[in-house]
Amino acid sequence: MSDDTDAQPTDGLWSRLRLIEGQPLAARAEAYTAVHDDLFRRLESGAKLDSREKTPSGDR
Repeated sequence: MSDDTDAQPTDGLWSRLRLIEGQPLAARAEAYTAVHDDLFRRLESGAKLDSREKTPSGDR
């Protein structure tokens, strides 16, 4: 049995990270920056949606 297959994300992140690891160092740095920015945008958009949902009922 392989533990790696059970722990792999299903959104393509795992394969994206594996591709990045195979690149030269300079390209890896740029690629990881792009992954970071993408994940940051996703988190920020989720946080904004949560705060918008709370604002109408929690506004004082």
